[in-house]
Amino acid sequence: MAKQPMLKFVTVERAMPEKRTAIERREDFGEIYAEFAREKAAEQASRCSQCGVPYCQTHCPLHNNIPDWLNMTATGRLKEAYELSQETNTFPEICGRICPQDRLCEGNCVIEMSGHETVTIGAVEKYITDTAWEEGWVKPATPDMEREESVGIIGAGPGGLAAADRLRRAGVQVTVYDRYDRAGGLMTYGIPGFKLEKDVVMRRIDQLEQGGAKFVLDCNVGEDISFDEIRKLHDAVIIATGVYKSRDLPGPGSGAAGIVRAIDYLTASNRLNFGDTVPEIESGALSAEGKKVVVIGGGDTAMDCVRTAIRQGAESVKCLYRRDRANMPGSQREVANAEEEGVIFEWLAAPAGFIGDPVNAVKVQKMRLGPPDVSGRQSPEVIEGADYNEGADLVIKALGFEPEDLPKLWECEDLPVTRWGTVKAEFESGATNLEGVYAVGDIVRGASLVVWAIKDGRDCADAILEKINAAGQIAAE
Repeated sequence: MAKQPMLKFVTVERAMPEKRTAIERREDFGEIYAEFAREKAAEQASRCSQCGVPYCQTHCPLHNNIPDWLNMTATGRLKEAYELSQETNTFPEICGRICPQDRLCEGNCVIEMSGHETVTIGAVEKYITDTAWEEGWVKPATPDMEREESVGIIGAGPGGLAAADRLRRAGVQVTVYDRYDRAGGLMTYGIPGFKLEKDVVMRRIDQLEQGGAKFVLDCNVGEDISFDEIRKLHDAVIIATGVYKSRDLPGPGSGAAGIVRAIDYLTASNRLNFGDTVPEIESGALSAEGKKVVVIGGGDTAMDCVRTAIRQGAESVKCLYRRDRANMPGSQREVANAEEEGVIFEWLAAPAGFIGDPVNAVKVQKMRLGPPDVSGRQSPEVIEGADYNEGADLVIKALGFEPEDLPKLWECEDLPVTRWGTVKAEFESGATNLEGVYAVGDIVRGASLVVWAIKDGRDCADAILEKINAAGQIAAE
């Protein structure tokens, strides 16, 4: 009888890839986790229980066939595992690095619920596709037939790139427009290298270009080209701009020098790591070196900021969040990594104002959690008389992002938006009420996850292909 290759969670303990020491990783922007070796990846994959109702798959936005590619990894069928992974996910090696698995697949693993600790799904996913790149299994699009239909995509983030890949594989002509000088969106300029090294993103951009996708970079729609012009150039247009408008932080002194937006701070740091000249870092305006840094916010962007400040050589780094640790929106894994690296978290603390110009302190109000609000989360309440001043030379606002006013910026008042400014689009297809105009990712959902943007981009591409094919059949008749 053949030996059972799976269900080893009872005898094999959960293990993550080796993590570099905090002292070592504070010195650079390299990824903090090493790669699984083949034997270790197979061992960890073999812990999967192959349950009849795979909650890991159900809770993955892309519904990745996780149990099957874990089985293939455990039994040495890595190429098949990669091919199966790629069927549902355009960028599995990116999701393996930056998805909050603790809230999605791993957080809903059946063996985790039974007390045996989750399968390390994200690390195995990363390993499978990194191996595929090394072995040359990852290929650019080679459509059987080139089509004359053309789609313009505004935004080169994960949603736009996922749609571009899907459309190019079907032979559709694709042009991607982006405001930055490199494609990738927040994967390139927002997420630090210690979570997602940039060559991982750039090789996907290269693959898309090799597959025939065209990129028009340094192109600000509404300034360098109009939205109307893009519509005239293409049979369909996908809006995949993401949300880049930072939420503001009112209060006395909020306009002082030394109070900066997270997106500006992270973009400057990532540009420097690409080797670009960054005047704002050279001047010290967007550098944490030698400074007392206070980051305000409790999401993943705040975690990116505090850990970047550590690497830039800050004197101290503190994070203020108005709720407690259990109620923060950011990944608990990221919080633990930040604490190891020397970040201090001030829970139940909110800014009430700022002192000095340039800033030299944050006025902090201590909070407690009161009754739940309409979202069901406990509302923070001010504790009177518990204010204090927190010294700061650099304050980074990481309070989330909102959509820009696209109808105004693009002079397209007919573009449908919600009261929050997000684009109104159909569920799954991404179609708007403007003929041939679609929208995907954060510009529809609000600030969300890369994995949701990938799903939206793929679904939208499929809807466009279905419409193109239906039109072709009608024409043929």
